[in-house]
Amino acid sequence: MASHTTVRAWPIMVGAAILLSLAMGIRQSLGLFMQPMTVSGITVADFTFSVAVQNVVWGLSQPFVGALADRYGFRKVSMTGAALYAAGILCAVFATGPLWLNLGTGPLLGIALSCTAASLNLSAAARSVPEARRSQVLGIVSAGGSLGTLIAAPLAQALMTHPQGWQMAMWAMFGLALLMLPAAFVMGRADEVPLPVKRGEATSFREVLREAMRRRAFLVMAGAFLVCGLQLVFLTTHLPTYLAMCGMDPMLSAQSLAVIGGFNIAGAYMWGWLGGIYPKHIMLGLLYILRSIAIAVFFVFPPSPVTTLVFAATMGMLWMGVSPLTAGLVSQMFGLRYMATVTSLAFLSHQVGSFLGAYGGGLILQSLGSYDRAWQLGVTIGLIAGTVQIVFGADSKPKPRLQPALA
Repeated sequence: MASHTTVRAWPIMVGAAILLSLAMGIRQSLGLFMQPMTVSGITVADFTFSVAVQNVVWGLSQPFVGALADRYGFRKVSMTGAALYAAGILCAVFATGPLWLNLGTGPLLGIALSCTAASLNLSAAARSVPEARRSQVLGIVSAGGSLGTLIAAPLAQALMTHPQGWQMAMWAMFGLALLMLPAAFVMGRADEVPLPVKRGEATSFREVLREAMRRRAFLVMAGAFLVCGLQLVFLTTHLPTYLAMCGMDPMLSAQSLAVIGGFNIAGAYMWGWLGGIYPKHIMLGLLYILRSIAIAVFFVFPPSPVTTLVFAATMGMLWMGVSPLTAGLVSQMFGLRYMATVTSLAFLSHQVGSFLGAYGGGLILQSLGSYDRAWQLGVTIGLIAGTVQIVFGADSKPKPRLQPALA
């Protein structure tokens, strides 16, 4: 049977990183389309609602997609997701009103992201390496997953100066989405890696759910995960509009997203490395607190190009560092057999926060004419979540002993 030595880890890691990079790079660049699309028969509420629906569908479908990947394999599920991603972007290309926009960037992209984003990618990468290297490898894959934003955001912003404007930029996103198919195929080599069996390990979706709901450390981690989605989706959706309201050059938004992606390469690796040395639950809580402080400092003062790019660099160091820490905690608590399923259960909370960040931010702006209440709520919730994660997030249950996998 194949093993870690016969199924080489690096192709799985590269495939996972490229798939994650493209999926998140395109998704995090969608906020750049809000202003140009709102002069084409689409309102701000329409746009933010489609992003909110995307995040809700992503969160609701993720546990089931994770279970499908654990049962039928990563390759089939992730390649299906890549095809759905391209279809969703294609719908947005032809959107002249909320119907096609909501269909494409809403449910289609939501399901697609369940199949192509961090939950499945990190689970596949975790299978490819022994436990001693796992936290660092998860950090490497998360870091590689940042490169898409460096490409997608500047490309989209540059193409919006074309006579066809945002449609041309959306066609470019469609082209990037097609590249996800071969990356998903290569990542699917993780299906060939045998899994060690843990005594007492859950053997069905129902047992996994029951065990997760009884584990305090998992419930704390999942609950605190809400703040991650709230803060990041608020920024990717609304930062371009906020900067435009402050009179900043539109290109600054794309530059900021690219800087976030660039610094996230170092940040994700750093947090994965730290998670291999220090308690992951403490590192996770500290990350939430530092991110909340950075948001508060940025929004308190009027933005400038310099402060915006410094803020973007700071957020990049704190952006996807959550991914290796949460994935590492799940593998420690539950093992690898149902890692995609359990990680997906936690991710449901993340997507509730994403809905609040996208749609709630739009509602606050539309009602009050500013983002002040939105960022203040995001900072407050982040500080509370980080503190709770540090104080109550330690896992008190002993780790199950490993049994050899049957040949």
